[in-house]
Amino acid sequence: MGYVRLARNVSSNKADVAREMEYHERPASFRQARLNPFDRGEEEGGPLGDKTPPRHEMRPDLFSERRSQTSDRAMDLGLAEDHFSRPVGSFVASDIEQLKMAIEECKRLILELPEHSERQKDTVVKLIHLRLKLQELKDPEEDEPNLRVLLEHRFSKEKSKSVKQNCDKCSTIIWGLIQTWYTCTGCYYRCHSKCLNLINKPCVRSKVSHQSEYELSICPEIGLDRQDYRCAECRTPVSLRGVPSEARQCDYTGQYYCSTCHWNDTAVIPARVIHNWDFEPRKVCRSSMRYLALMIPRPVLKLREVNPLLFNFVEELVEIRKLRQDILLMKPYFITCKEAMEARLLLQLHDRQHFVENDDMYSLQDLIDISSGRLSCSLTEIHTMFAKHIKLDCDRCQAKGFVCELCKEGDILFPFDSHTSVCHECSAVFHRDCYYDNSTTCPKCTRMTERKNDDPPDPKDA
Repeated sequence: MGYVRLARNVSSNKADVAREMEYHERPASFRQARLNPFDRGEEEGGPLGDKTPPRHEMRPDLFSERRSQTSDRAMDLGLAEDHFSRPVGSFVASDIEQLKMAIEECKRLILELPEHSERQKDTVVKLIHLRLKLQELKDPEEDEPNLRVLLEHRFSKEKSKSVKQNCDKCSTIIWGLIQTWYTCTGCYYRCHSKCLNLINKPCVRSKVSHQSEYELSICPEIGLDRQDYRCAECRTPVSLRGVPSEARQCDYTGQYYCSTCHWNDTAVIPARVIHNWDFEPRKVCRSSMRYLALMIPRPVLKLREVNPLLFNFVEELVEIRKLRQDILLMKPYFITCKEAMEARLLLQLHDRQHFVENDDMYSLQDLIDISSGRLSCSLTEIHTMFAKHIKLDCDRCQAKGFVCELCKEGDILFPFDSHTSVCHECSAVFHRDCYYDNSTTCPKCTRMTERKNDDPPDPKDA
């Protein structure tokens, strides 16, 4: 019995020793199979100089164990504190390559892990950090100035990280979270910081400042042959067959552009509005779209000269013209009225300042609002407010009214009343019926002429 008990103790001790050796060997093998890709000693082995076995020579049990420990591997994907604590200036090309390898490995792990699991979410967060670090190495933000001036563009660095835009230079997406990008404060041209030095298009605002006029011919096409089968802007070869690049026509200029310069944006064409009263948006190139967007509030269209017959067919234009004429007649009352100046009544038209300067200039936005009916409603409301101040609220403005000198009856008249006529010589106001019944004879003009003839001549004139 003693021999049996001794044999059992020996076998038990051997099993314990074997388990203890296996317990110490497995972590070492596990660490060798999962070396950090950013560890520069990867090819040199461990501290004893042992080489890491090639991937095809690894034991199958380690490979299966490696599959089961994906979350542990994700912890080593380039996120070691010693790696990211180094200053930016010490990074070299190998660091970028290692970051790229870690990003690809992280992508693979995300696909392998169960969807919507906590491990997958943690791996996605690590992937975002890796990409941010990679972008910081490629395009360090602290080196980028806040303002750049190129080809009359005034580029300002954007601080928004959540807005997704497209680069006007390379036509790719601007990922604001990981990329630095700029916007021109004049024409709103957007581009990556890396594309700034490649820009060859001048700022459209300079064209607006020097040439504030529209192309008033409807789609003035000249043909691809006149363009030498090249893009009208960047001179890239184009053709209608799409080889090597698709030719896209701009309805504003009539010229053809490549897909980089023409994104099939649409805009209202001024020539079609003036000649056809057509407000349907048409496809335009990027430069035309920016030019039209900057020009749309500018009052540069003189309809009486370009197309005077338009007033015979568009009743809304006649109504707007009458309201504008009345506002111009009200303007002298407000300029000389202290209450009106304190209330700043004329600033009710601050977005259409040309309405208090003339009655024949229109902007493209005016015509669009006339067609939709918005301008008629807003201008009628302002007209009513102005008339109420002059005729009811202000005693000083009421005292500047007129009495019809032809019939000498009725209420106080004002030049903007619908039933009055105004003398073009002396600005006197009469009832319309009285004025035309007297063969347009103005008593005030007659008085002034008689007074001038009765005055003795000035000796100095002799």
